[in-house]
Amino acid sequence: MTFRRRDAASLGALALLAACRSTEPVLYTLQPVPGTQRRGGPRNIGVRDVSLARYLDRVQIVRSVDDYRLSVSGNDWWGENLDTMMTRVLVENLAQRLSASNVFSTGGAISVTPEALVEVNLQRLVQTGPDSLVMTAQIAVTLREPRRREIARTETVTAPVGGADMPAFVAAASQAAGRLADATAALLAS
Repeated sequence: MTFRRRDAASLGALALLAACRSTEPVLYTLQPVPGTQRRGGPRNIGVRDVSLARYLDRVQIVRSVDDYRLSVSGNDWWGENLDTMMTRVLVENLAQRLSASNVFSTGGAISVTPEALVEVNLQRLVQTGPDSLVMTAQIAVTLREPRRREIARTETVTAPVGGADMPAFVAAASQAAGRLADATAALLAS
């Protein structure tokens, strides 16, 4: 009889443990967005891996920073490392905006020497209110031809957030990444 009680207690504990198990995370990815096509620009453009502020370097999505506190989504995760995803999306966005150029990630398998090199430090990606997202990044562009020029600036872009849920936040972040690509394409085409 005590054996059955022990079995029942063990089964009850297992059932309770299974009920407390967290749900599977929901994975999100940034998407390229259309932008203004530009004429000109270097033939080959290399994009270095985007660098992140360390507070953004996590699988959980950081949604806001209020009173020196991070608001991190427990089960809403990026589908890949944010730095890798930002690099991929920047390459795709620039390729669309500068269609006469070959745009590639320097961290990939392509070993062409680029005429221009793009470097980005993502410093901020947060929702600043119920309907606004802000992205701040340092951009450096090195143009090698016809004469070597280096351009560096900090860009802050905003995008509207169309709802309170995570898909609205990610859509706004995709829009902000597109606006960052617009600013970068303008530097490359100048």
